[in-house]
Amino acid sequence: MPAFALNHMTVARASFAELIDVACAAGAEGVEARTDLSGPLFDGLDPAEAGRRLRDAGLRLFALAEVKRFNDWSDARAEEAAALIATARAAGAEGVALIPRNDGGGMGNGERQANLRIALRELEPMLKEAGLKGLVEPLGFASCALRHKQEAVDVITALGAEDTFALVHDTFHHALAGGGPIFAGLTGMVHVSGVTDPGPTFDEMEDAHRVLVDGADRLGNVAQLRALAEAGYDGPVSFECFAPEVHGLSDPVAALRGSMEHLNAGLQTVPA
Repeated sequence: MPAFALNHMTVARASFAELIDVACAAGAEGVEARTDLSGPLFDGLDPAEAGRRLRDAGLRLFALAEVKRFNDWSDARAEEAAALIATARAAGAEGVALIPRNDGGGMGNGERQANLRIALRELEPMLKEAGLKGLVEPLGFASCALRHKQEAVDVITALGAEDTFALVHDTFHHALAGGGPIFAGLTGMVHVSGVTDPGPTFDEMEDAHRVLVDGADRLGNVAQLRALAEAGYDGPVSFECFAPEVHGLSDPVAALRGSMEHLNAGLQTVPA
């Protein structure tokens, strides 16, 4: 059975205290906190106090998100990254999320790889000093300058930075990018969400389509998790849903438990 986690986006309307309560009640082992929700990070708590409350509840802070457009490096980006890393360290987080640019810029072959290398080279000593993992998350959208895992793996290994960086395998983005190698040994986090709306093609799917995984899922979440497990991945599997209908659930604990049960049942079933 996977070690489940809860990304705050899945319960985006919840306070930090409510995030802790929902995660505990659902049986999650930890959470991912975010800087891009409507309220202040940790409800304005000092990061060290927020980390203490999580630990007191028996939860890990798997990651703090996010350094946006990290592969569009600049002095301003360096300042943003340093601030997030300092906050993550103070809170006792295990990693920080690194999200690539997704605006159609920096897309040229050679340009993508060079920009990625610059960013990771600059981030490596910052993360090492803080004792944090940099969680690199390719996005499957056609407008993303880091769409495929292979390019991230190539740069990470060329830098010899496998101890500092890890991949995020997002089941939604992996499906949108057309699948491909999973690199379980370099994966530090898995994000799960499903798409059940029969309307959009894969090229038309957006974050707002991302719901909790159930039997109507079109993304092949169970197959992806099985492939990761068979390849040796045993890290956290975090629910990251953006759909407004998930944010508005009256009983998110029951819904999360139902999705966990669906995934566990699928993983325990031997495929034909």
